[in-house]
Amino acid sequence: MERLRVEFTTEPFDLDEAPEHAVVARDVVQRAALDAVDVGPFGNTAEGSRDQVLEAVSALLRRSLEAGATRVSLQINVIGEGEG
Repeated sequence: MERLRVEFTTEPFDLDEAPEHAVVARDVVQRAALDAVDVGPFGNTAEGSRDQVLEAVSALLRRSLEAGATRVSLQINVIGEGEG
């Protein structure tokens, strides 16, 4: 089974308080059927099957833009079985 790792950030940044678009994006990933989820103030990562990651990324883009993100940066990598 092909596995993917997604790394993403949303902007604009706010160092005092997480903006709504960042909270929404993190919520999407944490609620998705993904594993190895790691959220942080300057970047987030998650892993899962190809379909799980692509579905989560679609929701992440839609919902974070609706919540006020002006930029979403993401990178998706294909990873091997058990790699992580």
